[in-house]
Amino acid sequence: MTQAALASALERGCQALELALTAEQQGLLLEYLQLFVKWNRAYNLSAVRAIEEMVGRHLLDSLSVLTYLESSDSKRFIDVGTGGGLPGIPLAICLPHWHWTLLDSNGKKTRFLIEVKSRLGLENVTVLNQRVETLLPEPAFDGVISRAFASLADMVAGCRHLLNDSGALWAMKGQFPEQELAELPADIELAQTWPLSVPGEAGQRHLLQLVPKNAG
Repeated sequence: MTQAALASALERGCQALELALTAEQQGLLLEYLQLFVKWNRAYNLSAVRAIEEMVGRHLLDSLSVLTYLESSDSKRFIDVGTGGGLPGIPLAICLPHWHWTLLDSNGKKTRFLIEVKSRLGLENVTVLNQRVETLLPEPAFDGVISRAFASLADMVAGCRHLLNDSGALWAMKGQFPEQELAELPADIELAQTWPLSVPGEAGQRHLLQLVPKNAG
């Protein structure tokens, strides 16, 4: 797939998501994708190998939550289990005045992210090669986002200590997780949920915002 075709697919997807990205932001997203493809051969960042599939599966999927994050008061986020930088890198490109910490325990993946940060000039990104349970952030974060956790209960158990007093957990899921919600601790509640539509991608997707009941 040519660079022009990739750019066109990304632009169409952003229009479908009603996102007004600058030409510079779209260029950075495509540069990130090219780096992702190159490093994926050796570092196994994703099971998706075709770059044309990555536009929807990786970039647009990550950007599908952008509108909902922007409506919050959060400005400091951590992407836990970020892997190859999803959704953290696309969101950092599109929200340059927010600060993004990308956390992963896999050293190969964080080496890739350090390269991305350098090549794309993402001054609003911090990369951490660390296990989430050992991280004691100072200050704590406004938001934790992840699409990597097996269950919502696991996400709460592993990440709630990262939040400040008014912080929230943002979980990217497939089908609406009724059973997982039923298994949440009693002091965690579902604040909001949004169905997501990712251009060119089939299947259900949802974004859930979870907060401690004493938050705020």
